[in-house]
Amino acid sequence: MANSAGLSLCGQTLVVRGGSQFLATSIANSDDDNLFIYDCSTAEKKPQENKGEDGQPMEKGSDSILASTFSESGNYFALTDDSKRLILFRTKPWQCLSVRTVVRRCTALTFTASEEKVLVADKSGDVYSFSVLEPQGCGKLELGHLSMLLDVVVSPDDRYVLTADRDEKIRVSWSAAPHSIESFCLGHTEFVSRIFVVPDHPELLLSTSGDGTLRLWDYRSGLELHHCLVTSLQEPDVPRSEKAFTASRIVYCRQESCVALLCDSIPVVYIFQLDAPRRQLVYKQKLSFQHRVWDVAFEETQSLWVLQDCQETPLVLCQPVWGQWQSVSENNVLKKVSSHLRRNWAMLEGSAGVGDSFSSLYKATFDNMTTYLKKKEERLQQQLQKRQRRKSPQPGPNGHTKKLKSGEASLGC
Repeated sequence: MANSAGLSLCGQTLVVRGGSQFLATSIANSDDDNLFIYDCSTAEKKPQENKGEDGQPMEKGSDSILASTFSESGNYFALTDDSKRLILFRTKPWQCLSVRTVVRRCTALTFTASEEKVLVADKSGDVYSFSVLEPQGCGKLELGHLSMLLDVVVSPDDRYVLTADRDEKIRVSWSAAPHSIESFCLGHTEFVSRIFVVPDHPELLLSTSGDGTLRLWDYRSGLELHHCLVTSLQEPDVPRSEKAFTASRIVYCRQESCVALLCDSIPVVYIFQLDAPRRQLVYKQKLSFQHRVWDVAFEETQSLWVLQDCQETPLVLCQPVWGQWQSVSENNVLKKVSSHLRRNWAMLEGSAGVGDSFSSLYKATFDNMTTYLKKKEERLQQQLQKRQRRKSPQPGPNGHTKKLKSGEASLGC
């Protein structure tokens, strides 16, 4: 698995991950130099981790962190790694509560709103729940898809579990009875890469896809309310490719209802405003960066933190100034956190972005019709040539052409 870099922010706690490590620090003020660093390669390895379901030895994982998230209050933090482990932390103060084994490598995870469970989605299409209150408890299978899951979220009231898969579907299931499906949100033409329930408008869902669109839904009814083609926001003289516009992150700030969209493979973040009364998205601005952007996160004070592939300036802080987002250079907290990252740059060295694996999810297309028509034309030509040979006069035994008598017909007729 690729070394994936990521950024998480909840309240005043910021987490940066890279490879098998993450570091957590406070952004409350520049004087607070508290730093917590964790390395998954030192985590507990249980005996059963070394054997698969058939009892045969499994391929050893790289311990790289695949996904991570905070609970709503920020009291808990969880991650899954390439060695098929779910690791749960308490954050105040930082303490590892448990290391549990998951069945398969996970692609996404989320806490329930009550913070009683962690839901993990895996590559086989299953969602398992793990107790937070009983940190050593085993996982429970909640629901399954026939294709790979790429994201999982819960509604703010914990009534619904929403899942996004590779087969262009968003499924809305009841939390209390996951086999009961409330609706499907259908409309994407490629895999659904990210989904996000808007916290202050809990009936609304944002989604992104390999088809290069950002869509707004009333997810309980499955009704699409609005969509924006991100490729249309690119400069006309730049070659367009939908694959470059797969969104790897959707982040939201309640102040001004601001949505930031990070697209894979390009150093650009798109800013939208959610117009909830009109149920539509309004494009506002494009932020361009000198280096590749790995991840983004909003702070409660309407500041956008940007993690980029540059050791000298690993973090960029953007804030709105007279309606336009601009980078801020003179910020003591930014300098403090950037200093931490420079000293621990080894964990980010050679990192990929949070959505780098998306390029392999596009389904191959084959133009069978062109091949079929070509072969059909060849067969018709061969048949025509045979008919022409049969119609042409054939030479007799003495070398003279045999003439057809009256009433005789050639074999080709």
